[in-house]
Amino acid sequence: MYRVDAADPDGYVAALDGWRRAAVAALRAVVDEAAPGVEQRLKWGHVVGFSNGPVLLIRAEPDCVLFGFWRGKRLLDIEPRMRGGGKFELRTLYLKQDTPFERETALALVKAAVALNAEVGDPTARR
Repeated sequence: MYRVDAADPDGYVAALDGWRRAAVAALRAVVDEAAPGVEQRLKWGHVVGFSNGPVLLIRAEPDCVLFGFWRGKRLLDIEPRMRGGGKFELRTLYLKQDTPFERETALALVKAAVALNAEVGDPTARR
């Protein structure tokens, strides 16, 4: 896995360059706008948003930026291009420099993901 050397989310953005820096900064701003209560912190080497457990991730890779959701499987009606599987219903959107992605879609994903955690609980909690 590609690692960005940073101590916090602001440092994470600052350590990036070019379109990836702009994309990560824009996604973080969308999270702040859509759900101001989401705590963004550096965890597992990338930005993770928490609200009643982990909700979303923003991770820069050498050729893309990942925008993922712990309960993304339930959000495919908002963004069907998300892919993945496994634990916690995680689904991720792989954004390349030329990937079309609307701000309104990002806002809707964040709002829905936070609402799911509020309704269902921490996706990492033991049942």
